[in-house]
Amino acid sequence: MKREDYNDNDVLIESLRSGDEKAFTYMIDNYHHRLCVYANSLIKNVYTAEDIVQNVFVRTWEQRSRLKTNHSIKSFLYKSVYNEFIDQYRKNQTLFTLEKNYHEALNAFVLEDDSESFDKILTVVKKEIQNLPPKCKEVFILSKQEGLTNIEIAEHLHVSIKTVEAQITKAFSILRSSLEEKSKTFLFLLFTIKKNLGLNF
Repeated sequence: MKREDYNDNDVLIESLRSGDEKAFTYMIDNYHHRLCVYANSLIKNVYTAEDIVQNVFVRTWEQRSRLKTNHSIKSFLYKSVYNEFIDQYRKNQTLFTLEKNYHEALNAFVLEDDSESFDKILTVVKKEIQNLPPKCKEVFILSKQEGLTNIEIAEHLHVSIKTVEAQITKAFSILRSSLEEKSKTFLFLLFTIKKNLGLNF
């Protein structure tokens, strides 16, 4: 099939549904830049915008059998980018809320407790962090100890930003559960303040 044939919406969708890789390449070539510009207008981060578009293309190919010829592929792609943006925004908001709560808990603990008790809590927290699943611990330490951004971690580990965010959220969830079992008064220690506390993991 000639490349210009893919200009027809129905032909492009039918070709994608049948697993035509040339149709998939055409779709990427034709929409990648425009979708990245659109995603960046939503999230204001060019790297995350590219990651969003990449996820949309991968998901479109994996679920190509669900595409419908009576729907505009352009509208479908733009809507998919928007939905991906909303998913990432919600996850980021959840992560932000968790980190804010941990900072508040730390400040309250430092003000109200003595140094001996504080050291004991630190020991417990450090132990629980070391018990995190390997990949989860690696991402968490790179973020909270080394201070790398999610984008930097994703590039360093050759994974998506979405994967990095998921691992950090998972780490917080595991720590919350394990620390609650040990004590009603627990502390979620963030590595972002490691310099002030002289932490060395």
